[in-house]
Amino acid sequence: MPELSFGEEVAEAQEEQRPAAETVAVTVSADEFAALEERVLRAINLVKRERLARAAAEERAAQAASQLAEKADAAASLSREIELLRAEREAVRQRVEKLLTQLDALEA
Repeated sequence: MPELSFGEEVAEAQEEQRPAAETVAVTVSADEFAALEERVLRAINLVKRERLARAAAEERAAQAASQLAEKADAAASLSREIELLRAEREAVRQRVEKLLTQLDALEA
């Protein structure tokens, strides 16, 4: 092996140290990558859950809108029925008053 100058020895020593430093950097990078991968997976799961929750909420909203339309129709029908019953009650009341008037006329 040829003799190395002091500068060459330093350079060679630095090259020998680089792989160790790069190994640490790769290990840290692998750990960082694993942490990033974990965060991405959590984000994906969160997005999936939120999409499912959104779909469920939209379905509930559609059902509520449908029920509201049914209730509005029922309320309108009941309102018409109330008006008819009030009109019928008024007609019966007028007939009863007419009969009472006729009875009063017979007694007099």
